[in-house]
Amino acid sequence: MINKQRLRRLLAPQSIAVFGSRGADFAIRESQAMGFTGPIWSVHPKRSALEGISCLKTAQDLPQAPDAAYVAVNAESAIETVAALNKMGAGGALLYASGFSELGPIGIDRQTRLLAAAGDMPIIGPNCYGVINALDKAVLWPDQHGCQPVDKGVGIITQSGNIGLNMTMQQVGLPIAYMFTMGNQAQVDIATVMDAMLDDPRVTAIGLHIEGINNLAAFDQAARRALKLNIPIVAIKTGRTAAAAKIALSHTSSLTGADSLFDALFKRLGIARVDTVPEFLECLKLLSVIGHLSHKYIASMSCSGGEAGMMADLIDGREIEFGPLTQAQKDTTLATFKNGEQVDNPLDYQTYIWGHREQLAATYGAHMAANFSATVLILDWPNTATANPSEWDAAMLALADAAQAGGHKAIVLASMAECMPAHAINTCIKHGMAPMIGMDECLTALNHAYRIGQAFKANVPPALHIGIVQADGSAPLSEADSKQRLALHGLPIPNGHTTTNLDQIIQVVANLGYPITLKAVGTELAHKTELGAVKLNLKNSTQVAQAATDLFALSDTVLVEQMVQGVVAELIIGINSDPLFGQYLVLGAGGILVELLQDAQSLLLPLDRTQIEQALSSLKCAPILAGYRGNSRANIEAIIDAVMAVLDYSQHAPVYELDINPLLALEQGAVAVDALVQLGQRG
Repeated sequence: MINKQRLRRLLAPQSIAVFGSRGADFAIRESQAMGFTGPIWSVHPKRSALEGISCLKTAQDLPQAPDAAYVAVNAESAIETVAALNKMGAGGALLYASGFSELGPIGIDRQTRLLAAAGDMPIIGPNCYGVINALDKAVLWPDQHGCQPVDKGVGIITQSGNIGLNMTMQQVGLPIAYMFTMGNQAQVDIATVMDAMLDDPRVTAIGLHIEGINNLAAFDQAARRALKLNIPIVAIKTGRTAAAAKIALSHTSSLTGADSLFDALFKRLGIARVDTVPEFLECLKLLSVIGHLSHKYIASMSCSGGEAGMMADLIDGREIEFGPLTQAQKDTTLATFKNGEQVDNPLDYQTYIWGHREQLAATYGAHMAANFSATVLILDWPNTATANPSEWDAAMLALADAAQAGGHKAIVLASMAECMPAHAINTCIKHGMAPMIGMDECLTALNHAYRIGQAFKANVPPALHIGIVQADGSAPLSEADSKQRLALHGLPIPNGHTTTNLDQIIQVVANLGYPITLKAVGTELAHKTELGAVKLNLKNSTQVAQAATDLFALSDTVLVEQMVQGVVAELIIGINSDPLFGQYLVLGAGGILVELLQDAQSLLLPLDRTQIEQALSSLKCAPILAGYRGNSRANIEAIIDAVMAVLDYSQHAPVYELDINPLLALEQGAVAVDALVQLGQRG
């Protein structure tokens, strides 16, 4: 168990000790350059000095226990150093050395000894590039970097030292407060650092670059705490492909889990998932500077109809929208500039008032008064040696005037990085405006800011239920057995009986009436449709006799069921098991085209009725359920009842895999006409 008091000392140190030479020299130099004013000690058994600091021979020679130690020695020496630091009461240590769990059995044994040496003293790494604290000016880092001292900003956590290094070099105006590279996460993991950042009121947002998660329950707890505190989180998760997942495993021994389940996790926790570093930086910057959006309506302004048209195209398909304007609002804006042909959103205010700060501010203010959640002003500065930026600066400052006067959230957007000069970035930040680069990146960030705002408004989800179930080699249950077990938990199934000969079939049919369905239900018949093991809509004894002959050739047992009619849609309900996330629900369009349509949602447990209804409404087949083009509507409550019955069964039985396909959605109910259950053992 990590000592949290020691962890606070490690993350915000007032004293630093460095061990080694290469890497340790940068930690000294860069901390001093950043402005760290506390004592820095250098420990090296052979060198007399490092970066002008006299070297001590051993850790025992330190005048006091350091708050933070940067350990840049080989793996075996690192273990000895950690043991000495723990014994003397140091805050914690960061380990630069590789050669631990990422190497396999030898490295795993070495990492076990490292953890024993550390005790409750926190260690970051091993196989870790470093940590930069730009708030307290402590740089435990083995290289150059681009961070500058800040009073507040975002905390970035990455499992890649090189990606972290590259991000520090950004010149887009993102205030980086912390840069953590995690390495193997032998002890201090992503969740631990997230939780520690949430204790620091100077952190405005958290950015994650994730290859895998070691402790899902702790991550879930920290992210739910961020929701409660309204601290936004943005994540890049690698491992979408099998090749990337393999690289992550070999890189940091991280289990990636199914990528679709990370999508479900992030959606559940209100975390914005992005795919590229520019999207990551721009999204974090927007959230750090202006925060989340309260509603979906935004505005865009420019003096170019071409830019207005591009923005209108790029916003299509997103949840955010360019907000509508009443005629009165249009008239108010139009009155602020002469010769204007029309006012709309996006607004093309043309060039009649260009260069006139007061007139521009009046136009901007009038347009922003329509109560948008954020307003974008597109400005691309000239980028030549002789360029005069004064007119573009006037437009930027006019937006600042209007935003401040009306209390509006404002964004200055350059379509290209080359057209956003450093002085404009700094001025925007000074005036509380987000300096954004790239139209698509900006709209993506705004869409995430809206989603995060919605997550902040909603109830914080309950803790994840991580029910690990492992396959144990047992055979799947038959369809009839699967249905009966599920029916005991409230799942509606057709009226029917299993039979072993034609006489029994005739007797059952006499009780059920036509039309009926016959199925061969041997446990080995997983895909019955392809095998001809299902006979539907049988309406007389001749059809029944012929079908029975065919089916008894496939199986000793035939299931006779009443044919379900009046079907609105076919759905699939599944329970699958993941080694990281445990049991999870799959809900989507079903039937014989399930693999082709790929219209399904993966949902983590536990779930309530509202979440299930939201998942149903997000399916591509949702319009069919709602009665597309005047057709019958499905009974949504009955579908939700069926899903809840499946979830109830999965909590009482060790379900490794469960497949209901299809669940027939009806106007008056829902019926599971096929089911397959594979049990396992709880992990």
